[in-house]
Amino acid sequence: MEELRITDIHVHVQPWHMLKPSVRERMAEGRSDYAALERMMRDPEEVLRRMDAAGIARIGLINYVSPSLMGFTDAVNPYVASLARAAPERLIPFGGVDVANHPRPGEAVDRLADLGVRAIKLHPPHQEVAANAYRHGVPGLAEMYDRAQELGLPVMVHTGTSVFPGARNVHADPLPLDDVGVDFPELDLILAHLGRPLWAETSFFLLRRHPNFWGDVSGIPPKGLLKYFPRLPEVADKLLWGTDWPGPMVPGMRENLDAFLGLDLSEDVRRKLLQDNADRLFGPAPEV
Repeated sequence: MEELRITDIHVHVQPWHMLKPSVRERMAEGRSDYAALERMMRDPEEVLRRMDAAGIARIGLINYVSPSLMGFTDAVNPYVASLARAAPERLIPFGGVDVANHPRPGEAVDRLADLGVRAIKLHPPHQEVAANAYRHGVPGLAEMYDRAQELGLPVMVHTGTSVFPGARNVHADPLPLDDVGVDFPELDLILAHLGRPLWAETSFFLLRRHPNFWGDVSGIPPKGLLKYFPRLPEVADKLLWGTDWPGPMVPGMRENLDAFLGLDLSEDVRRKLLQDNADRLFGPAPEV
């Protein structure tokens, strides 16, 4: 297979010093490298070194706001913007908006754009809000979607269950995103994790129904990917490869990549997930 400029669209480089104690305990469970990873979260050069070692040209730095459940405040946005400035061609900053509590979510999106944030992450189970809650008493969510659509900022939405303490998995079902696709048809929307482990068929339906919906395969062990999505090649034009590293039970970017490359997929499908689709959405990744 020819050399690819690989994008891992879903890497959690976050300010771990903000984590609530119960979340920190869950994140550290079973790993001996927690202290080294916590140091990495403050050091973009270490992030880039690990990317180089894994053969990854570019990553998405996934951040969002969840003060009550995870401990992440609005300060994640200047944090991730500053980190990405160390290598803007290789680091794609994702930020967040506290849509249920911010008085002017549309202005918050403008602020993200001013900082250089290139995409927004919404985490319904951790932000305790349904993805279509603007239809049920959270108008700020519509303001966020609308302004992101106007500015051309993709919105990534967590779909699928969460193991973190206090997560509201009633909001993990991706089907409410059907409303978002209807109401904001020009918005590029990424279904993170494709509803794993319970809603793969729903995610597949949404990808086929909405022209501007994308999916990322992060958080799904590669060995199980084709079990969840036996018709994956049919939506290969809309899928982004990602790892969810260093989330729980994700061994590493390189390990995940090697396992993905071992799947029975055509070279064309692999290329779309690893390089071409991310290039369409975020511009070409650099050669490294």
